Amino acid sequence: MNPEPTGLIFDVQRGSMQDGPGIRTTVFFKGCPLRCLWCHNPESHRAQPETGVDEKGRRVRYGEVISAGKLLKQMEEDRVFYEVSGGGVTLSGGEPFFQPEFLLALCRGLKERGICVCVETSGYVKPQILRRTLPWVDLFLFDYKETGRERFVRETGVFPEPILDNLALLDSAGKRIWLRCPIVPGYQDREEHFRRIAALSRQYTCIERVEILPFHSLGRHKYRQLNRPDPTKQTPVPTQEETEGWKERLRALGCRHLQE
Repeated sequence: MNPEPTGLIFDVQRGSMQDGPGIRTTVFFKGCPLRCLWCHNPESHRAQPETGVDEKGRRVRYGEVISAGKLLKQMEEDRVFYEVSGGGVTLSGGEPFFQPEFLLALCRGLKERGICVCVETSGYVKPQILRRTLPWVDLFLFDYKETGRERFVRETGVFPEPILDNLALLDSAGKRIWLRCPIVPGYQDREEHFRRIAALSRQYTCIERVEILPFHSLGRHKYRQLNRPDPTKQTPVPTQEETEGWKERLRALGCRHLQE
C-alpha cells in the first residue's frame, strides 16, 4: 500500500475572493523554480521550512508538512460557502507543480468530493506532469509574466518557451484559463508587453478572463523577516490612475475578456 502523499505549504487562506470564482480556500505551496524580481512571497521560494524574525523579535515559521488527507478534511469544512457562491479551492504557491504528487492527490481528492478545483501556475512544468492533472482541474489561473526571451530570463531566472508551450497545451485540451498578468512599473508597463497580452487573449479560445495584477508592496516585510535583500525596494506602487491607463491601452489593442 502506497503511503499517503504529504506536501509542504506555507499558508491556507479561507474566505478568499481573489483567486478564482466565488468564495474559495487558497492553499499556498512552498517551493518555486522561478525567482521573479517583483515577487511578494519570498517565503515561497525554498522547498523547505524556514524561520524568520518579525519586527518585534518574534520567530516566524514558514512551512508546514501536511498530509493530503488532513488538508482535504480542512478544505471540506467550507463546502457550504463553496456551494452557495460557486466557489471552491485554489491551489497556489510558490508553484504547485513543484510538488506534483501532492498536487495530484489534492486535485483528485477535491474532485471526488465534488469541489471546484483551480490551480494557479507559472506554467513552468513538464508537459507530462501537467497532462496528469487535466481531468482533475476545473480552471487554470495561468501567470503571464513577461514578453521577450531575454527579459523573461533576466526577470524570472527561467526560459519562457516551456511556459508558452504549456499555455498552448491547456488551450488545445479545452481547459478553462484565466490569464493573470502582473504589471510592475519599470518592467511590464510597456507597449510590446501590452500588445502581446492582447494578442494572447485573441489567440487562445479557452482564455475566458484576463486579469491585470498591479504591483503592491505588501511583501516587503517578509524580506526583512527572512533577512534577504528586497529587489523591489525602489519599485513604486502604481496609482489607480496608472492601472486604469494600462487597462485602457489593452482595450484599445483589442484585448478580450479583460477584467474590469
